[in-house]
Amino acid sequence: MFGFKLLGNTRIPHHKNTADMQPVRMAPPKEVLLPMAQHIGAPATPIVKVGDEVKVGQLIAEASGHVSAPIYASVSGKVTKLDSYLRHDGRTVPAIRIESDGLMTPADNIAPPTVTDLDSLIEAIEASGLVGLGGAGFPTAVKFDAIKEGKIDTVVLNGAECEPYITSDARAMIDRSGLMREGIELLKKFVPEIKKYIFGIESNKQASIDELKRVFADDGAVEIKVLPSLYPQGAEKILVHNTTGRVIPAGKLPAEVGVVILNVTTLATLANYVKTGMPLVEKCITVDGSAIKHPKNVICPIGTSIRDVLDFVDGERDEPGKVIFGGPMTGFPAYSLDEPIVKNTNAITVLTKKDAKEREATACIHCGRCVEACPLNLVPTAFTKALDIENVDERMARLEEYSIMLCMECGCCSFVCPANRPLIQNNRMAKNSLREYNSHRAKLK
Repeated sequence: MFGFKLLGNTRIPHHKNTADMQPVRMAPPKEVLLPMAQHIGAPATPIVKVGDEVKVGQLIAEASGHVSAPIYASVSGKVTKLDSYLRHDGRTVPAIRIESDGLMTPADNIAPPTVTDLDSLIEAIEASGLVGLGGAGFPTAVKFDAIKEGKIDTVVLNGAECEPYITSDARAMIDRSGLMREGIELLKKFVPEIKKYIFGIESNKQASIDELKRVFADDGAVEIKVLPSLYPQGAEKILVHNTTGRVIPAGKLPAEVGVVILNVTTLATLANYVKTGMPLVEKCITVDGSAIKHPKNVICPIGTSIRDVLDFVDGERDEPGKVIFGGPMTGFPAYSLDEPIVKNTNAITVLTKKDAKEREATACIHCGRCVEACPLNLVPTAFTKALDIENVDERMARLEEYSIMLCMECGCCSFVCPANRPLIQNNRMAKNSLREYNSHRAKLK
């Protein structure tokens, strides 16, 4: 079927409990907290002050440079505090707290942007506040640099959604398929050099597959590529290879092989902004997990607290053992239920204390399962051994030799390890230590 060997071979539980559930919109919360760094790159700069009245879609923070994104009010109400927010990576960034008036009054200046060519399309994308909505939050407009330079002939639409529980993208492919068609028509009109649009979707999303095949039945430039339901199908290098057969070189981006990746929800949101002028102010997220009795897909204002979302979804939930932004494979734990939903939040996964309990690690039995599971053919046990080397220079040289920076932290190694070794944690530690080491050496030169 594919003519080449597919990457990724780990079978994980799907738990797609909400795949048949249309999203429900929650009422505006009493307040929202909007961090200025909801994306890769420089935090946005606040342009409002305490006491200002704001409306939905009103600009409250400007992008700070090319790799940044503006922030808009997600509720109408009053700015009550210019706050700070401690991110999961340890960075403290500015934040804006808004008390909602419950009315959700749209800003007076909301209007569709004027798009007449590629430059004005990119300006619209920048103005929308759009970032990658399924992953790290890379500003979408920056991805268009390579398109503008004429390097891209293929757009890969990421609909893999390979993590357990999460179905927000799957629902978007069903409920917002028309917007996805409009998004592709925009790209066709202003970037005729792009000849191919490929949706990469795992085979366990049949309803999404059927809907997209219906919507694009008459479009020869669009291919719906059904991929095996194997983890980590949605990872950048894996998805590009498995949909196009192209291999992204180590340390390079998809543009190096003529590809731009857009998340399917990102595509629909782009089309909606061009159509309505309403910037990115809300998200559809999946709320599920072993501690959730009544899972749902929820549309909520960006900045809504986890606590408010959970109370709306499942007031009867069990006491959580762990609350995760995203899925259980690559998500990161929330340190408080007062943390806000941000632009690239696609799910809140809540696990019981039993499921969240850390398993006791035992000695490595040298079974090689972690090596077999690694989609990039790395050797996780070698990284762990390298961390035990006493001499710093030798330790770092060994980590570079074993290509630790290629690890995409998918968690396959830890998932399959019968000895419960903390392999992914060791990999992250190794990557961070090598970054710091190389940064220190660069400063000494």
